[in-house]
Amino acid sequence: MTNFLLAIVAFLLAHVIPPAPPVRARLIALLGRPVYLFAYSFLSILLLVWIIVAARSAPLIYLWYPAPWQALVPVIAMPFAFWFIAAGLAAQNRLSISFRRSGEMGSQGSITAITRHPVLVGFLIWSLAHIPPNGDVVSLILFGGTGLLALAGIPVLDRRARRRLSEAEWAIVRAQTSVVPFLALIEGRARLRADRDFWLWTGFGLVLYIWFLLQGHLLLIGVDPMAWL
Repeated sequence: MTNFLLAIVAFLLAHVIPPAPPVRARLIALLGRPVYLFAYSFLSILLLVWIIVAARSAPLIYLWYPAPWQALVPVIAMPFAFWFIAAGLAAQNRLSISFRRSGEMGSQGSITAITRHPVLVGFLIWSLAHIPPNGDVVSLILFGGTGLLALAGIPVLDRRARRRLSEAEWAIVRAQTSVVPFLALIEGRARLRADRDFWLWTGFGLVLYIWFLLQGHLLLIGVDPMAWL
């Protein structure tokens, strides 16, 4: 359990200290933006691997025991998580986490009409969907902590975007996007103009989900998500 808690603390610190505006600005000035992003992503992956390895070796203390119906929750929810994460990372987005953050406001990717923070929404869905079938203490810390981190990141990224944009640009962003998925579309404040990249990465997210469901989860995590069905 000690190794797992140390991994969680290290992961949280890595997502609090380097992204802090003064630290982040200093690191980007020192390393350059591409090197900083690569190093930060690599560090996050290493810490995530540490968490997974430590969680698998930690003692099981159940608060509730798994039941077959609970396994259906991530099976149903995870296609949406994969979709938001894949499409969000690939889409042009000056407002949130993305591999493509340059460009003008008008060049925002299609997924931002659904939510301006698609990657964080994807991780929130992932974390919440894995709580019902994992009623042990370690899993609750892992998935609950990830969900809280995703939620906490939304106002942080909004504040950063507001500092970068003019007041007029931020007013347009607030009027034409929403944090809650599909809310701006339902209220008529946004229109979904699905481009080629949107459909390409939607398909990629679906293919990745199917592979993970049938083979990837067992191969990488050591648990068959279909075993309880």
